Amino acid sequence: MALGKQIRRYRSALGLTLEQLEARTGVGVGTIAALEGRDSERSKYASRLAAGLGLTLEQLLDESADAGSGSGSLVLDSPHQSPTDDDDLRIPRFDTGGAMGAGVELRDQPGVIQSLRVSQEWLHRNVRHYTAANKLCVVTGFGDSMRPMFNPGDPLLVDLGVERADIDGVFFFRVGNEGFIKRLQRIPSARGLLIRAKSENPKYDAWDITEGMDLQIFGRVLKVWRSDDF
Repeated sequence: MALGKQIRRYRSALGLTLEQLEARTGVGVGTIAALEGRDSERSKYASRLAAGLGLTLEQLLDESADAGSGSGSLVLDSPHQSPTDDDDLRIPRFDTGGAMGAGVELRDQPGVIQSLRVSQEWLHRNVRHYTAANKLCVVTGFGDSMRPMFNPGDPLLVDLGVERADIDGVFFFRVGNEGFIKRLQRIPSARGLLIRAKSENPKYDAWDITEGMDLQIFGRVLKVWRSDDF
């Protein structure tokens, strides 16, 4: 199978747009589109594109591998690699537009942190538990309901591999088209298990997520950085 077809195959399996793959790799949208459109057999960008897709070059070129995410398929667990330094990991921002079609609204977000670039040693020493490096993303803090845990504009490291609130913790999720970051607590009740969304800021009331609500867990918040003004 041609290199261009393989790139398109894995990009589609990961749900990545051309722009998102460009952000991961530094290879321009036009170049990627041309490779895919011409079904190119080789490219000087092949290794860089493979890394952006969470693959080795050998995996990208192996047409027998399953590009899907089901049981028995190839596990895409390589980190986002910077095109300028093989020892660095690039953790991209969460794509609010692609998450649910029309997009998810994050209220009172003062700008966006586009990405985090860290060393592999930093990831190993500072983030002990995560599903896979290519499931990590950065979310820019929004609103003041979680103060003093973090402030609006602060970076949050989120694991998109956690899609269920099976344990208590801080999660990034949506209800309808509105995004939230809250502490989710599982509470047994006579009606069964319910999930309570709690803010760190005492000025905000807790509220329950009931069965009929349009809930989607995007990921679990693993780490936050709280800024202070001096």
